[in-house]
Amino acid sequence: MKKYLAEMFGTMVLVLMGCGVAVSLNCGTDTASVVGTAFAFGLAVVAMAYTIGGISGCHINPAITLGCLLSKRISTKDAGMYILFQIIGAFIGSAILYLLTSNAGMEGTGANDLQNGVSTCGGLLAEIVFTFVFVFTVLGTTDSKKGAGNFAGLAIGLCLILVHLVCIRYTGTSVNPARSIAPAIFQGGSALANLWIFIVGPFVGAAIAAFAWKALEDK
Repeated sequence: MKKYLAEMFGTMVLVLMGCGVAVSLNCGTDTASVVGTAFAFGLAVVAMAYTIGGISGCHINPAITLGCLLSKRISTKDAGMYILFQIIGAFIGSAILYLLTSNAGMEGTGANDLQNGVSTCGGLLAEIVFTFVFVFTVLGTTDSKKGAGNFAGLAIGLCLILVHLVCIRYTGTSVNPARSIAPAIFQGGSALANLWIFIVGPFVGAAIAAFAWKALEDK
C-alpha cells in the first residue's frame, strides 16, 4: 500500500507545482512563462524521484506505468493500482490549486488544450511523439543493467523540461494522462472536450517507447 500512496503524493506534488506555476505565470507563448513552466514540471519530477523513487519507482504518470507494464517491469495488478492512485493524487493537487486560484482572483487549473492554430491531428501527434521521447528516456535511464543509476531522476527531469520547451506551443504539454484528467475536470470547456487527446496520445506514445526500448534491450 505504501507504494500506491507514494504515487498518489508524488502525482499530487507534480500537478500542484507544475500546473500551479503554469497558472501563476499565465503560461502562453512568451519565453519567460514557457521556460518557467517547463522547469516547474521538470524540477517537480526530480524532487519526487529522489523522494519516493525508493518506495514506488516514482512513476507519477500513467504513461510511464504503461511503459513499465509492457516492459514487464511491473505486474498488471500494481500497474492498475498505480494508475488509480496517480489519478487520485492528480485530483488532490488540482483541488488544492483550484481552491488557491479561486481565492486569488485567478482562473484555470493549468489544463491541457490545443493551442492556437493547432489541429486535433497535430495535437495528438505531438502528444504521441513527445511521450515516446519521455517514456523512452525513463525506460533507458532506469534500466537495471544499462541505466543511469542514481542519476536517472535528474536525467528524467531534464528530459521533461526539454519536452515541455518544445511541446507547450502545441498542447500545453501533457505526456501524462493523470496530469491532464484532473485539471480538465475542474476547468471544463474545450479542455474537457479535448481531454481524449491527452489520454490516447500519451498511452500510444508510451506503448511505442516500450516496444522500441525492448528492441534495443534485446540486442
